[in-house]
Amino acid sequence: MNEGPVSGRPVELRHLRAFLAVADELNITRAAARLHLTQPAVSRTLAALEAHLGVRLVDRSTHHLALTPDGVAFRDRAAVAVAAFDEAVGPGRPGARPLRLGHAWSAFGPYTTPLLRAWQERYPGTPLELLRIDDRTAGLTRGEVDAALLRGPVEAPGLVTEVLYTEVRVAAVTADGPLARRDSLALADLADGPVVLNPVSGTTTVELWPAHTRPAAILTVGNTDDWLTAIAAGRGSGVSTTSTAVLYPHAGVAYVPLDDAPGVPVLLARRDAPGHPALPRLAALAREIIARGALH
Repeated sequence: MNEGPVSGRPVELRHLRAFLAVADELNITRAAARLHLTQPAVSRTLAALEAHLGVRLVDRSTHHLALTPDGVAFRDRAAVAVAAFDEAVGPGRPGARPLRLGHAWSAFGPYTTPLLRAWQERYPGTPLELLRIDDRTAGLTRGEVDAALLRGPVEAPGLVTEVLYTEVRVAAVTADGPLARRDSLALADLADGPVVLNPVSGTTTVELWPAHTRPAAILTVGNTDDWLTAIAAGRGSGVSTTSTAVLYPHAGVAYVPLDDAPGVPVLLARRDAPGHPALPRLAALAREIIARGALH
């Protein structure tokens, strides 16, 4: 094992926070600014953590930093540890800490408002905070939320997911374009022009199209707002779900049914570790809201 500044001493919370900032930013300078520290201080702290663990967490051999396999595995454990500490020392009595529910887009779809209202009525002593975080797990793996509403398959270690329901996919096209006048579309209809993809938090990839009808061109964006703006500007078409059509109406975007696209599962995800005590109530209420909606 390499000797380092932390050798013989326990890892401190500051080491974990520095590593998580670097893991999020993949840039020492940005991580230092986020932590209000100097760049050398963050580098020393990260090196000390690696020395203590005896593994390399961050690959510095390329122009852009990247997590090593050990770093990817350690990130989730570090995030859980930091979140648990913050919860333990947070202000107010333990039962009053808000339950943070993350989402990358569209939240709980048409069930969003019923869920928030029902929670407020039943559990007024535990606020439910709905947070949009542009990340594939909506901040869950980084410890920013207690649970998350996610769409599509999520491949992240340390998470437990439950499928709540499945949403139908729709095409999002320029409102004054020729595709907007169609009653329905097929994936091949979108492949003739550019397709706008959001690889940060979206669920659509080129693999959605059969190999012989892949899109002619791809435009990538970083969030739902930029995705809508690009489509409204006529830079391409997109694919999303019915909840996006309901929750993100846009004067420049028309949503058209897709005849041949598979549905998207909506998941309730949490970390595979002890978490907020209200999580079981959240899952139960979400299932109840869906069952109630299905009866109408």
